[in-house]
Amino acid sequence: MTTVRTILLVEDDPNEIFLAQRAFNKANINVSLQIISDGDSAVAYLDGTEEYADRELYPLPKLILLDLKLPCRSGHEILAWVRQNPLLKLLPVVIFTSSREPADVNLAYELGANSYLVKPNGLKALTKMVETLSLYWLVDNEPPEVIPLTKKSKI
Repeated sequence: MTTVRTILLVEDDPNEIFLAQRAFNKANINVSLQIISDGDSAVAYLDGTEEYADRELYPLPKLILLDLKLPCRSGHEILAWVRQNPLLKLLPVVIFTSSREPADVNLAYELGANSYLVKPNGLKALTKMVETLSLYWLVDNEPPEVIPLTKKSKI
């Protein structure tokens, strides 16, 4: 039996969300794509708080795809928060954005991004990118062990 892995997509643009969902479906990638559209909700999801406390419904992701321009908190702020959290700091975070600005790229890597991908134009190119990143991060790559908190083990 194949384990379905969770990818957390943090993206606020409904058109980009739609394209990402289509690309994952078209690529026939067996993942649970959890979608969060603002920075504060992304932190709550990753922290397992508020409406995201049930890890059966909202499992800890194996990979985070993180846009930079978001409401409430920027992608850079979320990345910094993840890297400062002792229980989450090893989670793979891929910046998935339309920004090619060198300052955005450099800051993302300084804050601990594992990769920086600029969203391509068109569904075909996006599907190819999704196939490649899923194969690398979910199949070929040996991930660190990230143990989710349970209610009893919360610090």
